[in-house]
Amino acid sequence: MNQDYIKPDNWSIIEEGFDSENMKSSESIFSIGNGAMGQRANFEETYTGETFQGSYIAGVYYPDKTRVGWWKNGYPEYFAKVLNAPNWIGIKIYLNEEEFDLATCKKVSKFRRELNMQEGIYTRSFQAVSANNVEIDVVVKRFLSLDIDAVGAISYSVKVLNSDASVVFEPYLDSGITNEDSNWDDKFWNTTKVNADDNRAFIEAHTMKTEFKTCTFMQASLEYDGHEVTGVPLEKTDNFVSLKFEQNVKANTSITLTKFGGYVVSRNHPNEELVQVAKNSLSEVSAIGFDGLMQKQKDAWAAIWEMSDIVIEGDTKAQQGIRFNIFQLNQTYLGTDSRLNIGPKGFTGEKYGGSTYWDTEAYCIPFYMATKDDKVARKLLKYRYNHLEKAIENAKKLGFSNGAALYPMVTMNGEECHNEWEITFEEIHRNGAIAFAIHNYFRYTGDYSYIPEMGLEVLIGISRFWHQRVNLSKDKNKYVMLGVTGPNEYENNVNNNWYTNYLAKWCINYTLTQLDKVKNGYPDDYHRIIGKTKLTDRECDKWKKVANKMYFPYSKEHGVFLQQDGFLDKDLVRVDELPKSERPINQKWSWDRILRSPYIKQADVLQGFYFFEEDFSTEDLEKHFDFYEPFTVHESSLSPCVHSIQAAKLGRMEQAYNFYLRTSRLDLDDYNKEVEEGLHITSMAGTWMSIVEGFGGMRVVNDKLSFKPQIPNQWKAYSFKVNFRNRIIKVNVTAKETTFHLKGTEEVTIRVNGKKVALLPDELTTV
Repeated sequence: MNQDYIKPDNWSIIEEGFDSENMKSSESIFSIGNGAMGQRANFEETYTGETFQGSYIAGVYYPDKTRVGWWKNGYPEYFAKVLNAPNWIGIKIYLNEEEFDLATCKKVSKFRRELNMQEGIYTRSFQAVSANNVEIDVVVKRFLSLDIDAVGAISYSVKVLNSDASVVFEPYLDSGITNEDSNWDDKFWNTTKVNADDNRAFIEAHTMKTEFKTCTFMQASLEYDGHEVTGVPLEKTDNFVSLKFEQNVKANTSITLTKFGGYVVSRNHPNEELVQVAKNSLSEVSAIGFDGLMQKQKDAWAAIWEMSDIVIEGDTKAQQGIRFNIFQLNQTYLGTDSRLNIGPKGFTGEKYGGSTYWDTEAYCIPFYMATKDDKVARKLLKYRYNHLEKAIENAKKLGFSNGAALYPMVTMNGEECHNEWEITFEEIHRNGAIAFAIHNYFRYTGDYSYIPEMGLEVLIGISRFWHQRVNLSKDKNKYVMLGVTGPNEYENNVNNNWYTNYLAKWCINYTLTQLDKVKNGYPDDYHRIIGKTKLTDRECDKWKKVANKMYFPYSKEHGVFLQQDGFLDKDLVRVDELPKSERPINQKWSWDRILRSPYIKQADVLQGFYFFEEDFSTEDLEKHFDFYEPFTVHESSLSPCVHSIQAAKLGRMEQAYNFYLRTSRLDLDDYNKEVEEGLHITSMAGTWMSIVEGFGGMRVVNDKLSFKPQIPNQWKAYSFKVNFRNRIIKVNVTAKETTFHLKGTEEVTIRVNGKKVALLPDELTTV
């Protein structure tokens, strides 16, 4: 398969030439979304070649019963599946009474897809000779409205080239769909009502078990030679409904079907009003029209790019990569609904259940804080507070007590739904990422109110978990943590993972500090929280003891903290000594061999150095980077971005640039040979961090923004904007100088390369 077929372009993702081998990869890469729903780039018309059909509704899922060979106590009962939703984009096309299908055409030429990221519009065009020799030229435009987020729009134009022909369009809705990702081949949807009314159609259906009620809807109109062609309801079955438009088309003339469709859901509207809400939405977009709605789409994306764009001069592939990442993040989550979160595949596939991981807190929150405002990041933190009781339940199932909270590795509703035991039970570092995000949010936004209102209760639950999860080693006279898995999932069930132990110590100390702060500054909240949690000074003293006597494995020989107790027992063969034919090891080696190897899937000790860099010197970082990076295979999407930031901090810009290119083009160039399953949405926020925190050197130090700008040799310049405490600062970096532009009304003091710099409103400051 050709993995380098995406054309370099500053603002668009472009594929030229029809190659069925690339089909499923392109369906992922050209996916579109609007925060409320999304879909893979499946063809509207019938395609009998290999394809991965996928349309998804935010927050709608199915609890697919866990399938394991050997049941263990504490296993989640189910794995929450993001559901392939009823299909509204479908349009069957008949040319002289024969169904059109690109897979059976005699010839396909000038095939081109373009995802215009600046405008949020996906276009596909081609010429084809059908199996019955009708020659056509096709242009299809599609987008999911940001303004009216229940609705998507399609314009499908066909020009008959070689002779007059009968053209039939049959736009349809279909709820008889299945998931690619299913444990038991369960039926996920139950269709209750199918209806067609003039040029509109509706399917009412609900998910099994979770009972999410939905109305999938469409409206279609056909225009030919300046006139509207009347359609009629054609077919209606238990889970399918279509309309029919028929027209004899003269050679070299075009005919265009416009289709609006989408979903309304019981998450947002009363069950009995779903069809009426759908009708109202259709009436609203009909009044605006396709072109009017498309203009609103362009305006909405222009507003997003105004704040979130990163401009790179002199390197088209790097520019395309970062814009693709920023675009997909905004398609997935816009911060309008605190019940939603950011799934690792977003709306582009079904792997991982499409649920919430620790990626949100570790990687995504910084992006949303800096490119939106503190309200959006606060919603992501509120999401975790709303699930605190479930986190306490999750811990209780594993034998913890007294309000100890273990946040789930994977979740849709706060309940753990991941069922690989070495991750479900052991990858407990996710708790620490949530506590770190609370700290990071306050550090960046200056909004302390979240902690007394919600965050402190979360911190108490997490600290209780850490206190119960350790035990005192008589041999070491230290508290140890046994049987864990760190971020590096190529070491399972290890003792004293350094990163997890360090997080536990930090979490406890941070919680104790916040308890004092809330007690002195927010006495009403403090008494409410103490009353609710029944926390005592004696319990806090026990926590303190654990934090003060936490064990950290260390090698005197190498002068580094060890990933875990047994790391030096491994055969320490560096990655560059591995034959290329054996990479990626997760697809070439047995799991047993991987677990015994020294190879690191993603940053582990270095992840801790990234989170808590103020605790370690640059010399410490250099020593640990030089020790661990040679053993790192970067087979996690979350790995290259952290290494890029740290290589930049060490002044190793060529290495930092290579890591940046890998993280920014992970999906476009399909580094891990798996893009057909969906995109790596959450790691895309790490790409943004690679530039802003890596090359730009942005940090918050002593309550102020600090920058240490550098630029890769491959670039002429780059610029980005950050919203820091409701002040927008634009940073532009070249090899010679860095300029800062402050939008606001008050002067702001920042640090650049360690020196104080005063920024005046609407003035350019050059360093």
